Amino acid sequence: MRRAATAAGAVLTLAVTACSPPVPPPAPAPTTVTATTAAAPPPTSGPAAVTWQVGAHPLPRRPDGFGEVEPTPPELVNRALPTKDVLPPPAGNAYASTISAVPAGVLARSTWQPACPVKAGDLRYLTMSFWGFDGRAHTGEMLVNVSGAAGITKVFGQLFAAHFPLEELRVTGPAELTAPPTGDGNSTSAFVCRPARGQTTWSAHAYGLAVDVNPFCNPYTQGDLVLPELASAYLDRSRKRPGMVLPGDATVRAFAAIGWSWGGNWHDPADRMHFTATGH
Repeated sequence: MRRAATAAGAVLTLAVTACSPPVPPPAPAPTTVTATTAAAPPPTSGPAAVTWQVGAHPLPRRPDGFGEVEPTPPELVNRALPTKDVLPPPAGNAYASTISAVPAGVLARSTWQPACPVKAGDLRYLTMSFWGFDGRAHTGEMLVNVSGAAGITKVFGQLFAAHFPLEELRVTGPAELTAPPTGDGNSTSAFVCRPARGQTTWSAHAYGLAVDVNPFCNPYTQGDLVLPELASAYLDRSRKRPGMVLPGDATVRAFAAIGWSWGGNWHDPADRMHFTATGH
């Protein structure tokens, strides 16, 4: 995954110049793609009330700066939390997506700054329909490199058609990079301006050339480190649950079709959430 937006604050942030970001050029009319209407899948969660609040339980830190790896709370062993809408849900059950230049307001609340290795004008703002674990259609957002924008909207259209659930699909904000680690994040995202995990070189996410899918359901592991730190229940990949990415499945095939590789095929680390256009 080469990032920890899901384990907010658990990354090693890179000092950058404090300049005001330039306003990107006026956005062209968004490109909209729609697909055939799909029947809503049944909710993957039971009728019990949600008792877990994401981000509310900071973890003690390890010497390496990440949170202590702890057993998965019972409420998250079969994770199916409802989605909080960032944008208005799509009309009906048809997949819809848009591609546009990044609006100034979105850029300002993202992690982009002048020291990032990609220009603001080389990023694109996507909106895409997705199914939540609540069995409802939602509209999410993402920043990606212009070179991958059209392909990513196709990938998420295929995930929508397959009823693959996502908990969140939103732009990562700067506060998430310095917040205490809580080990319970599950936001699907792409662009995050930060170094690769445990390194000083830029992550593929910092170029908008990587996507992390349902991080809690598809954790990163290296040695005794599990990220998100509470996601150990999802290390048993033989126990298939909604939102998991598995070898050769529809998610892996959809990304492979646009030339992106899967970190779940790596061994040390194994980055099950991570899809990348760069191989890193």
